[in-house]
Amino acid sequence: MNISFTNAAKAKLKEILEMNENRYIKLKYDTDGCGCVMSGVTALWLVKDLDEDDMKIDTNFVPVYVERSKLVFLDDELQIDYHGQKQIFMLKSPMQIYNPRMSCIVK
Repeated sequence: MNISFTNAAKAKLKEILEMNENRYIKLKYDTDGCGCVMSGVTALWLVKDLDEDDMKIDTNFVPVYVERSKLVFLDDELQIDYHGQKQIFMLKSPMQIYNPRMSCIVK
């Protein structure tokens, strides 16, 4: 799996990480409240601790952690972008847009 960040996403995440030191970036495939594991929503979580199932993905910025059991729901090439006017992150691949309004949640 390859995850890349746009320059805008790197700048915003750097700002967020500076305010929340000692956190890992986790690309979470969240299924809570979705009714079915097939209907998950992706989000960026900043977490203090990693889970046993988390897999490290090296990127063009900082490592991102993804749950091994959720890799099946993600394409091999992903890009995380940030839109300053809308103040939102976006997760996309060459094949699809996963979340055009992706949250960044500090846990």
